[in-house]
Amino acid sequence: MPEISRRALGALVGGGAVGAVAGAAGAAEAAPVERPFRARPGGASGRRPNFLVILGDDLGWADLSSYGAPHIRTPNLDRLARQGVRFTDAYAGSATCSPTRFSLYTGRYPGRTKGGLAEPVGDRGQGLDPDHPTLASLLKKAGYATALIGKWHCGWLPDHSPTKSGWDEFFGNFGGVLEYFSKLGQLGEYDLYEGDAEYQDLRYYTTVLTERAAEYVGRDHDRPWLLNLNFTTPHWPWLAEGDEETGARIEARIRSAKSKSEVVTALNHYDGGSVAKYAQMVESLDAAVGEVLSALRRSGQEENTVVLFASDNGGERFSYNWPLSGEKFVLLEGGIRVPTILRWPARVGGRQVSHVPNFSPDWTATLLELGAARPDPAYPLDGTSLAGYLLRGEEPPERDLFWRVRDNRALRRGNWKYYRDDKGTDHLYDLAEDQREQADLAPDRPELLAGLRAAWEEVDRTLLPYPG
Repeated sequence: MPEISRRALGALVGGGAVGAVAGAAGAAEAAPVERPFRARPGGASGRRPNFLVILGDDLGWADLSSYGAPHIRTPNLDRLARQGVRFTDAYAGSATCSPTRFSLYTGRYPGRTKGGLAEPVGDRGQGLDPDHPTLASLLKKAGYATALIGKWHCGWLPDHSPTKSGWDEFFGNFGGVLEYFSKLGQLGEYDLYEGDAEYQDLRYYTTVLTERAAEYVGRDHDRPWLLNLNFTTPHWPWLAEGDEETGARIEARIRSAKSKSEVVTALNHYDGGSVAKYAQMVESLDAAVGEVLSALRRSGQEENTVVLFASDNGGERFSYNWPLSGEKFVLLEGGIRVPTILRWPARVGGRQVSHVPNFSPDWTATLLELGAARPDPAYPLDGTSLAGYLLRGEEPPERDLFWRVRDNRALRRGNWKYYRDDKGTDHLYDLAEDQREQADLAPDRPELLAGLRAAWEEVDRTLLPYPG
């Protein structure tokens, strides 16, 4: 086995680039050689970039081979990481689907808005207020074309829709989950729309979204554009291309359901799935992203398009999250830390890794700055722009990252994390030494714990209370 320095091994395992280096010379040789991130001076073209923001659904932090998965092959996303920056300490805005989407679309904590208190949105009475400014509406005001393809999950018609919240075009599903072939969703109804009208297509959903996204990025655009591309993959039910028979059984259960809970139980697919099926779904997501990026390259727009890839929350059930603890729904690292990759060939160098903590609202602020769009002063952002760090070599912003999910609470300051579990017990972890959150330092550092708890409560006082 070739000799690996202690520093190089730490970058591989601690940073998550390769999770299975032990005993495998080939893995170490194949690992991309990453360097710590440094801004690349100059390179400004004077043209504002396009934005392609891609979300996976319930994709765990280490579900990509570039983040450590030993059994999942993701060559397209790994290539994207080699061409840009891979973030090891990036987080979703919440531990479930719709609150994170609220935080990304608004740049604010989910608890700033009534709809963001639903964790997740589950009925027609909940949703994103169409009067609230969004990433799309603010970029649109600044001259961008805007589109959302895929999962919306911020409310249903007639009151809520991407086209009511700043996106010029919408093609996708309104709810949080659907059966991949019949397109029956969590309300038991057909859930594939073009704009506000139903669109019939019974092919595998990931394939349908990929075709639409490739068509959009391949257009002859006359102005800069934003495309939010939100896949449902690898969210349950556990179906891959070719699994029509299993999908038909789930469809039958949905159609015969006597209640909303029976519909959701059918979609949860507790009696299905496997590690192998999950890997197949993640690999299909990777292939879909590869097709869209190929279309972008053929269009000649690749150089000046910012591609941001992330997940809406941590993984669950079959996800590979090592070494993190927890999963979707909780504020342990496995529930909120997500793979995040940024590529912008015109301005950002490749083969880089960043350990700077960041979360979904930061990317809202960053894209707005890059697009020369101004936030609405009546709705101040909770995210902090990373543009100075990425482009001008400025020191990364120092501030607390805050999360709230019912009785679960978390706050990260530097490498310290304050966490309260659903039993009301407070914990303190040093994430630099203990990513797995097993060594609780709360008894040893009571003053630090008290300070972080007070900081969390100060933010919490500015948010809307949960109903009931």
